Amino acid sequence: MGILNVTPDSFSDGGEVTDRDAAVKKGLRLIEQGADILDIGGESTRPGSDPVPLEEELRRVVPVVEQLANQTDVPISVDTTKAEVARQSLAAGAAIINDISGLTFDPEMIPLAAETGAGVICMHIQGTPQTMQDNPTYDDVIVDLKNWFQERLQELLSAGIEPGRIVLDPGIGFGKTAEHNLQILSHIRDFQDLGYPILIGHSRKRFLSKLLGRDVEERLAGTVGVSIALASQAVEIIRLHDVEANRDAISAWKAVTSRVT
Repeated sequence: MGILNVTPDSFSDGGEVTDRDAAVKKGLRLIEQGADILDIGGESTRPGSDPVPLEEELRRVVPVVEQLANQTDVPISVDTTKAEVARQSLAAGAAIINDISGLTFDPEMIPLAAETGAGVICMHIQGTPQTMQDNPTYDDVIVDLKNWFQERLQELLSAGIEPGRIVLDPGIGFGKTAEHNLQILSHIRDFQDLGYPILIGHSRKRFLSKLLGRDVEERLAGTVGVSIALASQAVEIIRLHDVEANRDAISAWKAVTSRVT
């Protein structure tokens, strides 16, 4: 999954593309580099970020979705917690709702997903982007997240969302310490035991600086290392800024490991 942020303030690539034409060009470049899905977002959810008004998020996202949907068959995901943004993006050609709140922030999101038959990425977050890193605590992060997912799955399925349309995302960096993130990343199979595909978004995130002592612009190698660790655990979807480097690394890893006896 290639990340396409149409924002001025995302933690890693904010301001890189802020108009439709530049965003469409970058989206097509991500596809050329090997993205199987494009994830388009118009609201930064970095720690401490402020919410974006509905009309502004619509202005940023919907024209980009529409243009890319007209130029590619690659599935488009819209990264939003607002049902109206999801609704208009789906009408413009998106196929997936990627909601960092696990479809909890907007009461209209679950009915919309059920009504439209969209794919759903249900992510875990503790708190909100404004509060999530204040003091994230768990009794046991793996057990707590699995229990939370089981509750969310029951609600999604009860609303009529088909199981085959659901992906689970443990939410790396969303209300987790660096240690919590590492525990999640090393226990992927615990989440796969729930019976749904898993998405991980670790690209360039802050825990890598805790692990490696690198600033955000120096986190590519750390991101690639984690991607290979995730590939070794058969993670179904990896959400990335640097699609080409990660695909190359995983392809090379697979080429070698497939010959190991």
